[in-house]
Amino acid sequence: MIGGGTGGHVIPALAIADELRAHCGAEVRFLGTARGFETRLVPAAGYQLELIHVGQLKGVSLGTRLRTLLDLPLGVQRCFEILNAFQPDVVVGVGGYASGPGMLAALLKRIPTLAFEPNAAPGLANRLVGKWVSGAAVSFAPACQYFRNPRVTGIPVRKEFFGLQPPPLAREPHLLVFGGSQGARVFNTMMAKIVPALLEAVPGLTILHQAGERHAETTRNAYQSSGADPARWEVHAFLVDMPRRFGCATLILARSGASTVAELCAAGKPAVLIPFPQATDDHQRKNAEVMVEGGGARMLIEAELTDHTLLETLTGLMKHPETLANMAVSARALGRPNATADIAAMVATLAGQGSGQPSPG
Repeated sequence: MIGGGTGGHVIPALAIADELRAHCGAEVRFLGTARGFETRLVPAAGYQLELIHVGQLKGVSLGTRLRTLLDLPLGVQRCFEILNAFQPDVVVGVGGYASGPGMLAALLKRIPTLAFEPNAAPGLANRLVGKWVSGAAVSFAPACQYFRNPRVTGIPVRKEFFGLQPPPLAREPHLLVFGGSQGARVFNTMMAKIVPALLEAVPGLTILHQAGERHAETTRNAYQSSGADPARWEVHAFLVDMPRRFGCATLILARSGASTVAELCAAGKPAVLIPFPQATDDHQRKNAEVMVEGGGARMLIEAELTDHTLLETLTGLMKHPETLANMAVSARALGRPNATADIAAMVATLAGQGSGQPSPG
C-alpha cells in the first residue's frame, strides 16, 4: 500500500489491507511519509510502515515545488530499494505525497498496480499514473475517465453504517453538525448565529455539533451567548461512535470529503453539504455533486453562504419529513456495501497475473 496523508486515504487503505490479510493471507506493507496520518494509524493497526521523503507540488510556493522536483529522484530511488527488498506481487496506490514516486517505481519495475481513488476528482499523484496502472478502484463514476481499466467500487465503510435504520417519521427531529475531526469554522460561526431562530422554527429540534478540539469552547460560548435553549443543543470537541451518532440524526450538516459522503450513503442519511473550498482540485464539491445528483443531499457553496441561506435550507428540510425520507432512500441507493471485498478481490486478481501493464518509459 503506497500513499496516504489524510484519514480519507489511510483509513480505506487499512480496511483493504485487513480484508487481504484476513481472507487471502496476504502480507501487507505500507509506504508513506512522516507528515501523514499513516505514521499513527498504520503501526497501530499492526502493519509495517516504510517512510520516504517527498514534498508537495500543488498549493505551495515556487521554491517548495522546485525542492520537491529536485528531491523526487531520491524518493523514487528509495521506493526502488523498498520494492526490491519486499518483492510485492502487487502495489496499491491510494494517493497522497508518497503515491507518486512509489507508483512510478512500481510501474518501472513492471509490478502490477492498482490505483485506489476515493474522490470524484483524483489528486495529482493518481492523475499522473492513472493511464499506466493495471487497474483502478474508484469511489465515484466521474473519476473513471482518469484511469486505465477503472471499476466503480465505492469506498470502504464500516459495516455499522450499513446496518442503521431510518428514524421514525413521528420522532422529534435531530440535526447532527459534523465538520470532520478538526471541525469546520463556517459551521461553528454560522450555526451559533442561527440556532435561536432554527430552534424556534422547528418544534422539538435538538442539535449535536462537533466543533473540533481547538474551537469547541469558543463555539460552545457562542451558542450560550445566543440565548438558545441549552437543553436543545450540545457542542462537543470530538464525537466517538459515529455510526450511533448518524443513526440518531434526522439530517446531517457536513463537509463532503470522500469518507463522509460514503458514510452518509451507507447510513442512508439526508445531508446538507458545504464543500471545503480549499480542497485540492475542488474535489469536495465534485464529491457533493454526486450525492446531490443522486437525490440524497443539498449542496451550499461556502463563498455564497449567508446566515439566512443556511437557516432557510435547514428549516425547509426539517419541516418536511417526507422530503427527508425520500432523500434518505436516495442516499442509501448510492451506498456500496461490498466495496472493501470488491477492491480486495481486484488486488488479489492482479497479484496472480504477474506483470501486466505498459511501461511509462
